[in-house]
Parts: sequence; structure tokens; C-alpha cells
Amino acid sequence: MPLQASQNVFITCAVTGSGSSQDRSHHVPRSPEQIANSAIDAAKAGAAIVHCHVRDPATGVPSRRLDLYKELTERIRAAEVDVVLNLTAGMGGDIVFGDAENPLPLQASTDMVGASERVEHIRQCQPEICTLDCGTMNFAEADYVMTNTPGMLRAMAEKMTAMGARIEIEAFDTGHLWLAKKLVEEGLITEPVMVQLCMGIPWGAPDDLNTFMAMVNNVPTDWVRSAFSIGRNQMNYVAATVLSGGHIRVGLEDNIWLQKGVLATNAQLVERAATIATNMGSTLMTPAQVRELIKVEKRAPLA
Repeated sequence: MPLQASQNVFITCAVTGSGSSQDRSHHVPRSPEQIANSAIDAAKAGAAIVHCHVRDPATGVPSRRLDLYKELTERIRAAEVDVVLNLTAGMGGDIVFGDAENPLPLQASTDMVGASERVEHIRQCQPEICTLDCGTMNFAEADYVMTNTPGMLRAMAEKMTAMGARIEIEAFDTGHLWLAKKLVEEGLITEPVMVQLCMGIPWGAPDDLNTFMAMVNNVPTDWVRSAFSIGRNQMNYVAATVLSGGHIRVGLEDNIWLQKGVLATNAQLVERAATIATNMGSTLMTPAQVRELIKVEKRAPLA
């Protein structure tokens, strides 16, 4: 494919995620107030979108509590700085088996709920964007499966679309893109279609450039495409994504380091990504420009 670098690019900051990073860096925010403040700082640094999970304020363990999502949403929307809110809908699909000889019964940490419960915070908080993990996947853990059946994804996508949220497809491998195209064909995901290519997460698509370009080449040209990689390759993928014509994601969900031995903040990661993109000749998009691109309106504070 010919090289068509991004002229206008937006940055998404993935603020905290659902991994165990809260015990590895004191910069990983836990409470709704901390997550909102970190998101606002990222917006001031140049992020047009903030992608948010919530955590138990005391333990930092990932949570699905509605009150935490509502407080987070209220704090971000009350801020003086503008930013597009993107809430995860990836929680509630966790199956944890026993060991290889005794897979059943399932472990107590299993968190598998129905489609309505998985998107209830989307209904109540009304973010401009919400994510849809378009496939089931083995992660690095031995007996854990992120479970998203085609039936579950159809039900969730239908509900999200009816709620007026713009769906951001999360694709961890080429098969996820195949399924996403089917959901678009069926009218369950509406245009403009957003997709995030998630690279380097065991055991999905590895983050080598050949695999990345295979993913890129499987995305329809009229979709709004972003990409990221985790850990030490996060900033490398800022450059790779811009070169391939896509948009950027960085943040503490994917990488906690600014450089070897130096823990990062979300704002610092956004600042570094912004510098890379602008030095490559791209112009950073504002939240208003992103809303125009993906055809959503700025949401008012919760009543």
C-alpha cells in the first residue's frame, strides 16, 4: 500500500485500564476523582479522547460499580477542559477456569454477566463513545478467558447503538475484524465505524510490523482507525500508526513507563505522543473536531 501518513490525528488516552498495574505504579489512578483528574491532565496535554475504566477506590481492583462510573463521568464533564468521553464495556466477560486437570467448577474470580448488565453504565452515563471487544481471547494468564460470543456481541452492539453511543471496536486479531465487519453489515454497528487495533497483547496479534500492516490492510478505508501497542513499544506504535494513516492511543492502561526506570503519568505519555506526531507533520485534532468526525454531540453533565 502507498504511504499515506495522517495529516490530522487525534490522541486517545487510556487512563487506567483493568489490569493489575495499580500495585506497580503510584501514578495509576484508583478513585473516580483520581481517574478524572488524570484524564483532565491528559486532555490539557493534548488528548482529544479519554478512555476510562473504574477501580475500587480502596484496593485499586477493577470494578463495574455504577456509582463509580457516574461520579467519574460527572467530574470529567464538570471540568473546564473539553474532552470526548469513551467508557469501556469490556468488563463482565471474564471466565476463570480451574487448572488443566480440573477446569470446573469455575473460579470465584469469574465475572460473567448478561448484555444488559454489561452496558448499564453506558445507558446511565451516556458517553460519546464506548468500546466493544470483538472476540473471545486467551490472555497471558493460564486459565483466564476474555469471553465475547457472537451472540453477546450482537446483543451489546444493538443496545449500545440504541443508546446513541458511538461504538469503538476493539480488535485484538484479524478474526475480530472479520466479525466486526459482519456486525456492521448487519446494521448493529453504525457509521462512521471506529476501530482500535490492539497490538502486542498475549495471545492476540503480536506487535511486529508485518502483523500490524496485515491488520491495517483488513480495515475498510472509510473506518476511523486507531492503534496502540503495550509496554516498551507504545511510542514506537505512535509513529507506526501515524505513518499508516491512523490515530493514536497511549496511556497508563497500556504502559506505565516514560523511560527505563522512570514511571510515567498519563499527561507525560500524551505529551510525548503529541511531540512525535507533530514532529512527523501531523496536526492534533481537538475534541470538537473529533465529534464532527465521528458524528456525535457533546454530552451535557448528568442530571
